[in-house]
Amino acid sequence: MPSLDQARFTLQRLIPRLSSRLETEIGARPEAWERFRARLERHFPTLFHHLRTLYGTQYDFFYYLEELLAGMAEAWLQRAPALQALDARREADPDWFQSHEMIAGVVYVDLFAGNLQSLREKIPYFQELGLTFLHLMPLFKTRAGENDGGYAVSDYRQVDPRLGTVDDLRALADALHDVGISLILDFVLNHTADDHPWAQKARAGDPLYRQFYWIFPDRTLPDQYERHLREIFPEEHAGAFTQLPTGEWVWTTFHTYQWDLNYSHMATFNQMAMEMLFLANLGADVLRFDALAFIWKELGTSCENLPQAHTLIRAFNAVARIAAPGLLFLSEAIVHPDDVIQYIGPEECQLSYNPLLMALLWNTLATREVNLLAQALRERHALPPGSAWVNYVRCHDDIGWTFSDEDAARLGINGFDHRRFLNDFYTGRFPGSFARGLPFQENPKTGDSRISGTCASLAGLEKALTEEGPTEIELAIRRILLLHGIIMTAGGIPLIYLGDEIGVLNDYTFADDPARQADSRWVHRIRADWDRIARRHDPHTIEGRIFRGLMRLIHIRQQTPALAGNDLQVIPTDNPHVLGFVRRHGGKRALIFANFSERPQTLDGDLLRRYGYGRAFADAIPGERIDLPELLFLDALQFRVLISRSS
Repeated sequence: MPSLDQARFTLQRLIPRLSSRLETEIGARPEAWERFRARLERHFPTLFHHLRTLYGTQYDFFYYLEELLAGMAEAWLQRAPALQALDARREADPDWFQSHEMIAGVVYVDLFAGNLQSLREKIPYFQELGLTFLHLMPLFKTRAGENDGGYAVSDYRQVDPRLGTVDDLRALADALHDVGISLILDFVLNHTADDHPWAQKARAGDPLYRQFYWIFPDRTLPDQYERHLREIFPEEHAGAFTQLPTGEWVWTTFHTYQWDLNYSHMATFNQMAMEMLFLANLGADVLRFDALAFIWKELGTSCENLPQAHTLIRAFNAVARIAAPGLLFLSEAIVHPDDVIQYIGPEECQLSYNPLLMALLWNTLATREVNLLAQALRERHALPPGSAWVNYVRCHDDIGWTFSDEDAARLGINGFDHRRFLNDFYTGRFPGSFARGLPFQENPKTGDSRISGTCASLAGLEKALTEEGPTEIELAIRRILLLHGIIMTAGGIPLIYLGDEIGVLNDYTFADDPARQADSRWVHRIRADWDRIARRHDPHTIEGRIFRGLMRLIHIRQQTPALAGNDLQVIPTDNPHVLGFVRRHGGKRALIFANFSERPQTLDGDLLRRYGYGRAFADAIPGERIDLPELLFLDALQFRVLISRSS
């Protein structure tokens, strides 16, 4: 590890050079420069260590280091004063995102509102929902035709013209900030589209941009790499490489039109750091790091979850701490639970999706048994200080059964067989299933599959409306609210996929679109129906019943300080159908119980005294005071939040 003295000596040499290069910009904003310089001196040793680890043996390391610092300084000096003021507030309160008032929503701009300007008009709706974060699905310029739902980016600095302009995005970010909503954008850092200007220059033979990608003259090295790689989309192309018209081969982990970036060259890191700061200066408060498990390649390895990937993310983090200190990173690592946790922490990604919780919520609905879920909350839910989960019922992607086979085996569950059961259950093939989902990337040979579908269709509402009756409709609504109750109270930030708040069902018309019919995930990527949304306040409609129930849960979250932070203790309920846990924060306590069975359940009332430290409680949902009973009753699929009045 380079010594602190080495880092300080290097910085002492570089600061005069930066001051000279940016003399005009510094003269225009001298106070901003001094703030930048103070943070640079504080965080440079960390940045230097990570970059030296990755690139220190390269002859041009110090050249690229100076270029990086100059770009960072220029980005900071161009950062809007309002964003710099927000940076200062967040630096003073680094746990700001741990508040119990934090709630996130996610939308596709075009499907929800048409374009960015129209989306601004929907801000009152976001406020009504109590959102403090809004995640806009990929909205930057992408290739024509297939584009992986926007994740094949053709230009990180241009918005898809169908949605608007960069100025529209900046104006939206400002408007969101005015009402206390933080903006989340995707940062697709593993690959670009094959028509990105960098890729075009690489095709044309530009030696700098050929370094940005993994391009090989023949199959010699690709064959060696592929001995250890898994195929991500085997039905589209074998292996991880695609042949170009020139006969060369380019690394394409995912789709053939997504070229993997080559971070073994510091020029690539520098350029992507500048793209990151560009997004931050547009007003992004959180960047979702897409497919970050794949970003570093090493011959003889699986090229997933390598130590250098963590070092690379930490280097990006250090850049942000210096040039956009209010920025947070959101990890998207849909990998083994042991690997997911490795990306989370204040020096790497402060936020992380919680794919295990999502998968096990659906598992628990199907089995009516809380064993796997309780085990995961007990053993895999804790996080380092300064970090938080983003908990969700579903997202734009599919549902994959990401639980650990080893964890399942300890409970006597065969992971392979259980995944087959879950796939059958959520596609409606299993007798008695309430779900109506579609398989995604089903492999008949291996039995591997994932699940597509809206929350309501997977929870039974579609089947109840079309095949059953009022009793089953009520049960489906209770399942929807039960799932959302868990994500509202389990610790971290709940994320609502907008549309679920009114119970949208699967839209099977995607199969009529040639550009989408091969991707079943479009069944749950649905255009907002504002006529249906308008029915949200009518308690006699499905929309109104679900919306009212969700708003009650949101209100409970916002009014319960014990739900801040991450502290969670599982309560052994001695009932296989009932999950229980305690949340604590700031001397406050809340007890949460969830019945995953369609039949009423009872618990020993002594659980409240043992875990609530008292005999008097308030039931947060009805809002009535209750005294310690001999038995605690939970109705079918009931979710209860009990607040200890003695805490």
